[in-house]
Amino acid sequence: MGQTLQYLAPTTSEDVQSAVQWALANEASLEIVGHGSKRAIGHPVQAAPTLDLSGLAGVTLYEPEELVFSAKAGTPLVEIEAMLAARGQQLAFEPMDYGPLLGEPAGRGTIGGVLAANLSGPRRLKAGAARDHILGISAVSGRGELFKSGGRVVKNVTGYDLSKAMAGSWGTLAVLTDVTFKALPAAETETTLALRGLYDEDAAAAMAMALGCSAEVSSAAHLPQNLSRSIAGGALAGDSATLLRVEGFAPSVAYRVEHLKRLFRNAGTIDEIAGEASQAIWRGIRDCAPFTDGTERPVWRISMAPAEAHRMVLALRMEAAADVFYDWQGGLVWLRLEADPEAALVRHLVRAFGGGHATLVRASPAWRAALPVFEPQPPALAALSSRLKHEFDPKGILNPGRMTLADRSANVDTAA
Repeated sequence: MGQTLQYLAPTTSEDVQSAVQWALANEASLEIVGHGSKRAIGHPVQAAPTLDLSGLAGVTLYEPEELVFSAKAGTPLVEIEAMLAARGQQLAFEPMDYGPLLGEPAGRGTIGGVLAANLSGPRRLKAGAARDHILGISAVSGRGELFKSGGRVVKNVTGYDLSKAMAGSWGTLAVLTDVTFKALPAAETETTLALRGLYDEDAAAAMAMALGCSAEVSSAAHLPQNLSRSIAGGALAGDSATLLRVEGFAPSVAYRVEHLKRLFRNAGTIDEIAGEASQAIWRGIRDCAPFTDGTERPVWRISMAPAEAHRMVLALRMEAAADVFYDWQGGLVWLRLEADPEAALVRHLVRAFGGGHATLVRASPAWRAALPVFEPQPPALAALSSRLKHEFDPKGILNPGRMTLADRSANVDTAA
C-alpha cells in the first residue's frame, strides 16, 4: 500500500484494513473516495488523510447465466456496464452519474460508490435502487475489522443483511472493499413517446394515466419548455415534453406504444423516439443533464409523492425563482435555485405536501458547510442511526461530518 501522511492508496482488502488500523492508532480520521465523482455531495469532510480506493479495482466474478457479478469497490462503473452490455445484461436500477452535475468528468463513478450513495435512476419505482440489487459485500469497519455479509445468490436470508445497511451510508459506517450485485437482462428495444406542450399539472395527470394503464410504462418524466432542449443534444427542443418510455420485445413495445397513442390521441402533438435516441433521453434525465451548467447554483433532489410534486413546485415559485423537472417514475423532483438554497422553505413545503426527502446535491462549499445537506431524521430514527454508527465506527473516523456536523457522527440516509 503506497501511503504518505495525507494520502493512502490501498490495492487490497488487507491494505484497507491496515489503513483503518493506522488511523485508529494515530487518532486520525479518513476521507473515503473512489474517483471523487460524488465528493462534493454532503458537508465537506472533516479529515486530513484521504483513503483513495481507485486502486482497489477489477471484476473478480461474472456468471452471466446466474445473472451475478462481483467486483472490487473501486472498479469504474462504466467498465461493469460495458461488460454486462456485451452479454445483453444491465443494472436495471440505472445508477446515475453525478459527475457532470458536480463539475467532474462523466464516467468516473465506481461500483462501491453506487452502493454507498444508494444510486438509482428513472426506473426507481419499478426496479428499485442499489440496495434492492446488492447480494453481498466485504468491508472494513471503523473498528479496523474486516467483515462480510450476504453472498452470491438472491435467497440469502441468514441473519441481518448488512449489505443493505451500507446503502446510502456515504462511507460513514465502513469502507467497502468488494461488492456482489445481481444483473438483469436488458430490454431488446425501447421507445419513448413525447407528449408536447403540456403544462406541469396536465403532465402530472398524463403520467398518472399512463402508469395506471396496461401499457407497462417503465419510466415517465416531464421537462418544461425552458429545459426541453437541454438533453439528448437538443432532440426535444421546442415545447415542453412529457416523456413515457416503453421497453421489452419489439412486437410488445410496438403494441403498447400504439395503445398509448390511442389513450392520448386528444393530447396534441406526440413524438415517437426509438433506440439509441430514446436511451440518450433517459441518460439525460438520469444524470440531471438540464442542470449540468458548470455553476454552483443550488440543486435539490427531492423524493416525494409524484402526484403532489407540481403543487409543491407551484407553492415554491410563489416565494423563490426555481427551474424544475420531474422524474415521475424515479419519484423525484429536481430543483435548481438562483443563489440561496432556500433550505428552510424547500423542506417546509415538502412536509406540507405529503412529506419526503430533500437532499441538497449541489451548492457552494460555504452553503454545504452551513446547512443540513441531507434530510434531517426524526428523533427516533436519528437515535437508531447514531447507535448503528457507534457499532460500526465508534471513534467516528470514517468520513466524519459528511452527513451531519453534530458530534462527528453520521446519519444513514436510506433515501439517497
